[in-house]
Amino acid sequence: MPLALLISTYELGHQPFGLASPAAWLRRAGAEVLAIDTSLQPLDRAAAARAALIGLYVPMHTATRLAAELLPELRALAPQATIVCYGLYAPLNADHLRALGADACVGGEFEAALVDIYKGRGATAADESSADESRRAVTPLLSFIPPDRAGLPGPLAYAALITAEGRRAAGYTEASRGCKHTCRHCPIVPVYGGRFRTVPRDVVLEDVRRQVAAGAAHITFGDPDFLNGPGHAMKIVRALHAEHPGITYDVTIKVEHLLRHAELLPELRDTGCALVTSAVEALDEGILERLDKRHTRDDVARAAGLLREAGVGLNATFVAFTPWTSRQVYADFLRAITELGLVESVSPVQYAIRLLIPSGSWLLHLDEVRDLVGPFDPAGLVYPWRHPDPAMDTLQRAALRLAQGSGPRGETRAQFFEKLWDLVDSQIGAGARPSLAHLLPRPPIPYLSEPWYC
Repeated sequence: MPLALLISTYELGHQPFGLASPAAWLRRAGAEVLAIDTSLQPLDRAAAARAALIGLYVPMHTATRLAAELLPELRALAPQATIVCYGLYAPLNADHLRALGADACVGGEFEAALVDIYKGRGATAADESSADESRRAVTPLLSFIPPDRAGLPGPLAYAALITAEGRRAAGYTEASRGCKHTCRHCPIVPVYGGRFRTVPRDVVLEDVRRQVAAGAAHITFGDPDFLNGPGHAMKIVRALHAEHPGITYDVTIKVEHLLRHAELLPELRDTGCALVTSAVEALDEGILERLDKRHTRDDVARAAGLLREAGVGLNATFVAFTPWTSRQVYADFLRAITELGLVESVSPVQYAIRLLIPSGSWLLHLDEVRDLVGPFDPAGLVYPWRHPDPAMDTLQRAALRLAQGSGPRGETRAQFFEKLWDLVDSQIGAGARPSLAHLLPRPPIPYLSEPWYC
């Protein structure tokens, strides 16, 4: 029985769904499957040397850069294998990944394509070499089956939900893929083109059931937007709560959907939702318009207020540094965080995130973006850009260093924010720091031990 080796290099601190799902498909097709998460497990070089198929999961920027480092070694170890890169970043970086040793690059709905390649139906038919081909490839609907997580480290090895009461081991599943929205900076958009696919409720619940049996006390739903299909989503969490009333969960919801479906927030809370991640990205109207986020600063204030009223924690994410983030814009951003009561809702790293412009980014549809970027950097997997004010690039690096050092000190988010404000004031001028004394003794809202990154 030929071996199919599936490898994940990094998946945001979650047990890799992108290994477990295709593993189930390949085992059903008769394959011997070995799944390895190299963020926690050593690469099995002996297995790689005998594999007929090697699949490298590349759902995001960091994972793809790590996979690119691994590809030449895998090609040398397994000259006979068909090496497939699959996930959002695969078709967008196909030329670079092939140059490093990949035979095929598959994005979107990849499970059936991996089975086809394993069965010798050819890499060419399933390969997707451009964003346009990738969008066509997601049109057929897959008949999903429950993921098979055999051989992977269990939930206790991965990120946990941290609450005032303690630590809850977190599992991970997906109730849908893709997204109906087309935010210009999002890597989902070039592949799915405004489409999304739902995963059948019984498949999602069986996946949760198995993870709870393995020790998970919390579930992260990794859907790009949990309320893309609110009817589907709510049926799942109602059933989850009925079967596992003690299990909590977190979801990602766009600001626009928090406002449109505000009536659902109390039921999310009552079914166990502890945390909502929302990609706010900016509080400056000009930047929000360029990113095509379809919300305003006032919308963010309203959404945050609705979550507070419902008793659900908010994890707000940002692209804090863009070419349009001037000194004044960044200082105003920090002030707005305090004015909107978001200090406890923002992880330290979010104050230092710098805009990535990957291959296929819809930001490149803007003339001003094409004018400011340099040639594509295949090693960095980005179109590089420099801020017109060098002080802002210097500040971003300093803010990132401060954020990277925040964990070991055990400080609260309010204490970190005070240090960040002082740093910003010393470098670009931020003015008098607001008092956060009322926040310092407060326990944090629930948060995941590995904060969202990319």
